[in-house]
Amino acid sequence: MLAIRSAKASDLEQLNDLMYQLHDEHHQQAPDSFKTAEEIEQEKSIARYLDNPECLVFVAIKDETVVGFITGHFCELISTVSKPVQMGSVDELYVLPDCRKQKVAQRLYQALETRFEEYGVKQVFVEVWNFNQSACEFYFDSGFNHHIHWLRKNIEQ
Repeated sequence: MLAIRSAKASDLEQLNDLMYQLHDEHHQQAPDSFKTAEEIEQEKSIARYLDNPECLVFVAIKDETVVGFITGHFCELISTVSKPVQMGSVDELYVLPDCRKQKVAQRLYQALETRFEEYGVKQVFVEVWNFNQSACEFYFDSGFNHHIHWLRKNIEQ
C-alpha cells in the first residue's frame, strides 16, 4: 500500500539518499551540464525545504520506506513585463526506479497541487531539461504546456 504525506524530519536520511540518486541520474544523463551528485550534496540539502514555511515536501511511503518525493515552493511572481501571479514551483520530483510506472509521481504531484490550491496559487511552473523526455511527458500528461522556451547554443570549439 502506498501512502502520500508531508515529509517529516525523521524522513531526512532517506530523502537525502533519494536526492543523491536524483542528481546522480541527471549527471549520468548529461555530465556536461550537471555537477556530480557528490558536488551537489555539499551545496544543497533537502533539509532547507523542511525548515522553510514557503516550501513543501511530500513523500511516497511504501512498507515504511520513502520511495519517492516532490519538493516545491510558492511565491508571488513579479515581472516588469507580465502581470503578478501567485505561483507554485515544482523543484524536484523523484521516484525510485523500481516504483516507476505505478502512478507514484502522479500522486505526489497531485498532493503538491492540492496544497498549492489551498494556498491560493493560480499557476504552477516546472523546469525540465529536454533530455529528460519521461519527465516532459509526465508534465504534459499532468496538464502543463510550454510557457517560455529557453534555448541554448554552444559556441565553444
